[in-house]
Amino acid sequence: MRIFLSVDTAGRPPDGAQARLIKRTLNAAAALEKLEKRVQVSVTLVDDVKIRSINREYRGVDKITDVISFALNEGDEDSAAGGPEKDLLGEIVICLPQAARQAEEYGHALARELGYLAAHGFLHLLGYDHITARDRKIMREREETIMAKLGLARP
Repeated sequence: MRIFLSVDTAGRPPDGAQARLIKRTLNAAAALEKLEKRVQVSVTLVDDVKIRSINREYRGVDKITDVISFALNEGDEDSAAGGPEKDLLGEIVICLPQAARQAEEYGHALARELGYLAAHGFLHLLGYDHITARDRKIMREREETIMAKLGLARP
C-alpha cells in the first residue's frame, strides 16, 4: 500500500515514530481487510484551527474533531478518465492536538490514540460506519483487531 503523509499544522510536526506508527496501522488495516497492495491513502496531520475549518466546511459542524475521512471510491465521483480511480481510497485528516488531549483524557499513550484514529479513518474510507448500534459494534471490533495486531490493545 502506498501512503502519502503530509503535515498542515502550525504546531509541532509528528516525530518519525508517529509517522511510522500511522503507516504500520494503515498497513495492518489493509492486511486485515485483504486489500490489494496497490491502494493509496493520503494522511494529513493538522492542528485545531485547520480541523475546525475542515469540519465546518465539509460537515457543517463548527468545532474541533479528531479525525475526518474523505473516501474517493463511493461511486459518485468521476475522474478525468471517466471513473473513480480504484487504487485511490481517499484522505484521512487527523488533528494531532486533539489526539493528544484524548490520549490524556482516556489515560493511554498518544501512540494508541494516533493508531486508533488512523484505523478509524481508514475503515471509514472502506465504507464502515458507526451510525447504528450494529454498525458501531462491527466497526469497533475491526478497530480493536487492528490495535491488537499493533500491540496497542486496551489493557
